[in-house]
Amino acid sequence: MSAFAQVIFGHMARADQRRWAEVYLRGLLTTRGRKSVRRIAATVSRSPTAAMSLQQFVNASPWEWAPTRRELTRLAERGMNPRAWTIGNAILPKRGDYSCGVHRRFVPAMGRSINCQVGTGIFVASDDMAIPVDWRLLLPEEWTEDPGKRLRARIPEALGCRPMWAQVLNLVDTLASRTTRPRVPVVADMSECPEAEAFLHGLSRRGHQFVVAVRPALQVVGRAAESHRVVRGASLGRVQRMATARDVVRRPGARQWLAAGEGRHPQVQFLSRPVGLPGVGHTYRIFSEWYSEDAPSPRVWITNLVDHHIDHLMALTRLHAGTLAALVSLERDFGLVDFEGRSFPGWHHHMTLTSAAYAYSRLSRSAGAGGEWLDLSTCVSV
Repeated sequence: MSAFAQVIFGHMARADQRRWAEVYLRGLLTTRGRKSVRRIAATVSRSPTAAMSLQQFVNASPWEWAPTRRELTRLAERGMNPRAWTIGNAILPKRGDYSCGVHRRFVPAMGRSINCQVGTGIFVASDDMAIPVDWRLLLPEEWTEDPGKRLRARIPEALGCRPMWAQVLNLVDTLASRTTRPRVPVVADMSECPEAEAFLHGLSRRGHQFVVAVRPALQVVGRAAESHRVVRGASLGRVQRMATARDVVRRPGARQWLAAGEGRHPQVQFLSRPVGLPGVGHTYRIFSEWYSEDAPSPRVWITNLVDHHIDHLMALTRLHAGTLAALVSLERDFGLVDFEGRSFPGWHHHMTLTSAAYAYSRLSRSAGAGGEWLDLSTCVSV
């Protein structure tokens, strides 16, 4: 682990910062149960001042998190075969009103409103794993427009309130500037974002390929069928009027039952149509899947990979499921939700260290403190 820590924390200016970074990393990997600073300190050190030193390192020490995230990106890309950049949202429940960015929010997965922070992460994803390499913290206006809150939480002056789609687009821009590999498709679930069109336009302008889940009520414009490669044998026909994504994708001409294959449901039905978005000249494709005629309305996806086979498109959507599984593991096993500090830098420090611990566990030969970093000789900067 020391070699891994040296690679990702080597940019830190002071030796004590590098030392406490490795201690915190070890603590995240070895502390059982809740990973508070006190529990981490008790696990990895006998010093009575270790908890105070770790608290200082995470919440107050002025180290930059961007270089560590840049190294995580490089190591993830070298240690796996990236298929996509995926987006995942972390809901971090909080007590009280002092944690940076905390607000009351309805969480559909819970079916109720809770007090929480909302972190959005971008992951380098392969068929086998998804590694978080960057994060953004959603800051409501009640935080960006209150000088007192900004000062207490040390929120940078230039950082204002940005909608979710802009946060995600900023993550994509940052990763695009860091990657050393050819770009891969962006896979994201924006089905709860009312401004998903702005995100799609932003990706299109930047030349990114994408597969994005959208709300079924998204307004689309029908397009003449320009390709028959996506759904074998389907007669897509022509649709020339405005409609919702759900209505267009459910029209009879879009349907095709496919034979059961390896790992495929015996009666899976794919639905697909070419569409446009209002005011945009590009042709996209919306697609979905049904398992039976009486199944609930499924998730609707939109993509600019209009000539790719449905099997390839569905494989990309499954990478999103892998990202959700990674988020569950980050919360359960790596202390993602256990940060106790209140500052903006402290939140980013903790999310960076948690991501590093998760990356180490997934990319090393064996998870845990005794694992050796995989192919370190090919990963160390020169």
